[in-house]
Amino acid sequence: MRHDCASRFPAFRLLLLSAAALLIHGYHLGVDDAEIYLPAARRLRDPQLYPFAPEFFLSHGHLSLFSPLLAATSWATHLSIDAVTLGWYCVTLWLMLAATWQLASACFEGASARWTATGLLTTLLAMPAANTGLLLMDPYLTARSFSTPLTLLSIGLYLRRKYAAALATMVVTGLFHPQMVIYLLFLFTVMFVADRVMHRDEKRVPVLAGAGMLPSGFHFAPATGPYREALYSRDYFFLYNWEWYHWLGVLAPLGLFWWGWRRGFRGTTEAARRLSFALIPFGVISILAGTLFASSTSFDMFERLQPMRSFHLITIVMMLFLGGLLGEYLVRGRVWLGALVLVPVAAGMFVVGQQTYPHSAQIELPAKTSANPWINTLLWVRENVPADGVFAVDAAYLRDEVTDTHGFRALSGHSALADAYKDSGVVSLFPDLAPEWKRMSTAATGVNHFTVEDFRRLQVEYPAVNWTVIHGAAPAGLICPYEQGGFVVCRLR
Repeated sequence: MRHDCASRFPAFRLLLLSAAALLIHGYHLGVDDAEIYLPAARRLRDPQLYPFAPEFFLSHGHLSLFSPLLAATSWATHLSIDAVTLGWYCVTLWLMLAATWQLASACFEGASARWTATGLLTTLLAMPAANTGLLLMDPYLTARSFSTPLTLLSIGLYLRRKYAAALATMVVTGLFHPQMVIYLLFLFTVMFVADRVMHRDEKRVPVLAGAGMLPSGFHFAPATGPYREALYSRDYFFLYNWEWYHWLGVLAPLGLFWWGWRRGFRGTTEAARRLSFALIPFGVISILAGTLFASSTSFDMFERLQPMRSFHLITIVMMLFLGGLLGEYLVRGRVWLGALVLVPVAAGMFVVGQQTYPHSAQIELPAKTSANPWINTLLWVRENVPADGVFAVDAAYLRDEVTDTHGFRALSGHSALADAYKDSGVVSLFPDLAPEWKRMSTAATGVNHFTVEDFRRLQVEYPAVNWTVIHGAAPAGLICPYEQGGFVVCRLR
């Protein structure tokens, strides 16, 4: 009976932890990478939206179930995309902690270790993963919000030797994020080989080859022109740009896994040793691949594979192991001591979140207004500008502090010329968009300081552009029906 109680899935406790994670890290609508994912969902829900240059978000959108899921949920529930996005974020937050607890249960024998591991991950979800450009889990909804917990769940199933279920979960992961599933497939291949090395196990395990999953366009040649500009704007792609503390975030987990494999830790399972053993070559091969790609410009077209993104998963497992060891060696069932350790970490992460989005609410609920003047401007555009409105917004608007990286397309529901920051990330993965991106972002550079003549020249190049948002004073001669909080929205025709 005691074993049954201990092994029962703690759904309600995980729900409480999810609520705590939401309070600690917050939730933000349409920020950062959501600028790529949300417009695709809005367009599926209302095909009249985004008549101009949708390729800058559809390049990602058509590869994932993310947008169809949000659009279908909105259609079935009659809720707005904003409300559905918040709802799915809460679901994925719970899934993340549930998958963490399942993996901790596979790696640690004691309840104290499992819960401390899950608790530490709860407080550190918004922590950067080395210099990969990723957080352990974003405080906003994207395809990674689904793929990350599914990845952890798949690994837990593999460690329990439930290979068919692990394979099925991996397939679902790929349906949400084809790029991130490649790292999981690579890890399973390494784990399969590592298991055979450790145990000489001849039992057949289903393993797939991942070469066919790579998109076309990979060849040995230096990046040139606009694509080079977009690619090299992502300096974390190139290992020679990494600082010493970035390398500490890479080598420390490998050292921990080596110790866990060679010496073992008290309270860990055989599965933890298997995972530790596999993650060492998994990380080393990734470093070697990253070093090779950065060694010559001939490998520029391969840099978008981002082999160092494997350290997103490695960092998550490392923090899970550290939390489990903290529970096993220090907490040992003393809840008050676990709280004494985790509460300051949570408080620190809360402060970091406040500093990351200083002009926005900690939890951005769907609403008609906001304390952030940029968000208010985009909400006005959504409600008052016709769907065929195409905007010129300063190409560097995401660098403006007050925007808190809230994307124009994601929140306004309207088309715009490509920006210099977020759209360049899309171009780094899809080189064919580079010439179009460069022309648009150049045309939109300095919009905040345009004169009427500048706007006329812009419309000669892009006749579809008929609106603009300006941070500052509008030039004389424009009709501007909205002016508030330092932003103006003006008609160009």
